[in-house]
Amino acid sequence: MTTPAFTSSLEPYRQFLVAFSGGLDSTVLLHQMVCWRRENPSVTLRAIHIHHGLSQHADAWVAHCQQQCLAWNVPLQVVCVTLAQDGLGIEAQARQARYQAFGEALQDGEALVTAQHLDDQCETVLLALKRGSGPAGLSAMPACMPFASGHLLRPLLKASRASLLAWAQAHQLSWIEDESNQDDAYDRNFLRLRVVPLLSERWPHFAQATARSAALCAEQEQLLDELLADELASLMTPQGALNLPPMLTMSAPRRAALLRRWLALHHAAMPSRDMLTRIWQEVVEAREDAAPCLRHGDHEIRRYQQQLWWVKTSVSPGNKTFLWPDIAQCLNLPVGDVRLASGGDIRPPHENETVTIRFKAPGTLHIVGRNGGRKLKKIWQELGVPPWLRDTTPLLFYNDVLIAAAGRFVTQEAAITPGTGLQLEWKKTGS
Repeated sequence: MTTPAFTSSLEPYRQFLVAFSGGLDSTVLLHQMVCWRRENPSVTLRAIHIHHGLSQHADAWVAHCQQQCLAWNVPLQVVCVTLAQDGLGIEAQARQARYQAFGEALQDGEALVTAQHLDDQCETVLLALKRGSGPAGLSAMPACMPFASGHLLRPLLKASRASLLAWAQAHQLSWIEDESNQDDAYDRNFLRLRVVPLLSERWPHFAQATARSAALCAEQEQLLDELLADELASLMTPQGALNLPPMLTMSAPRRAALLRRWLALHHAAMPSRDMLTRIWQEVVEAREDAAPCLRHGDHEIRRYQQQLWWVKTSVSPGNKTFLWPDIAQCLNLPVGDVRLASGGDIRPPHENETVTIRFKAPGTLHIVGRNGGRKLKKIWQELGVPPWLRDTTPLLFYNDVLIAAAGRFVTQEAAITPGTGLQLEWKKTGS
C-alpha cells in the first residue's frame, strides 16, 4: 500500500504521465502509481520511455519497459531523441532532450511524474555547490513545479534509494541496470559512487540534512519572490521588457535579485553571478549609441530605449528573395509564415506583377501617414521598431516595388481604401 505522503504529493491530479526509464527508481515509482490506481479507479496512468540511443542495450531496455507496462496495464509511449551537439556535455544534453520530449508528450490535464529521490536531491545540492550557486540553485529540486501545460511532480523526493530498493525487493520487481551509471567520469555518478557514500559513512543522516538545507534555501527564495513581486511588476512593460532607469540607483544585490526573477518569468535558465555581472556591464552600461546583445542559451538579452529585452535568437535572411507564386496560400519563411488576408489597406497585385517577400529595401520610401520620403532605416527608427526585428520583418514586394512591412506600414504605392483590400499577416516562428 502506498504511503499518505506519497499520495498527498500527487493531489489534486488524477491523470499522470510517468517518466519510465526501466531502472530501479522509475520502476518503483510506476509500481507505486499502479498500486495507488488500484485503490483509486479514477486515476489514469500513461508511461513514457526515452530512447537516447547512447547504449547498445537501448533497444532491449525498450522491450523490457514495454513488457512491464503491458503486465501493469499502463499505456507506454516510446520516444527516440537525438542529442544536440551544443557543448553542454552528454548529461546535460540527454536531460534537455528528455524533458523536451516529456513536455511535448504531456496532455491537457496530466501531470508529469518523475522518480528523483532523497539521494538525488543530495547530489543536486552538491553539484550546485560545485558550480558556486546561490540560494536559488541550492534549493535543488522542488516536489512540485510548473511544467509545460501542467506540473512536474516528484513524490519520492523524501524517500531514500535504500527504501526504494527495499520496496522493489519486497514486491519482487525487476529492473534494468544502465551500465553508464557506473562510470564516475560523469559528475553525478562521481558523487553517487565515491563522495556521498563517504559522507554518509561519517554522517549517516547527511542526505536528510542536505535536503533540509535545500528546503530552507527554497523558503528564502519564495520569500524574496513575494517581497519583490510588486516591484518587478512595476518595472515590466506589457511586452515583458524591463525598465532600466529605476534600477540604476539600486544596490547590486537587489538589482541581481530582480534580474533573476525577470529572467525566470521568461523561463530562462538561471544565470550565474558572472552572467548577471555581464548583463549589467556589457548590455545595460554599454555606450548610449550601441545596440548591445548578450547570448543566453537560445535567446539574447538586448537593450533598447532604456529597456532590457529577452529576445529569441534569429538569423536574418539578408538579401534573399522568396517568391510567392500563390498568394491564396501561406508562404513559409525562415522567420515564420506570412499570408495575405482580407480586410486590410493593401491593393491586390496586378496579373503582371510578381509577388515576393524580402527583408531589405533600397532607396527612398513613401509610406502612408508620413509626408515626404525616407530610407527604411529611418522609418524603422520613427516607428520604434527594435534593431533585432528590422532585418527579420517580412517586406512585401510587387515586382521591385515595396508594398508593405508585416504589421508595420503600407507604402503609398499600395494604398487602397482601408478595409477593402488585403493585409499582410505574419506568424513568427515559435509564436
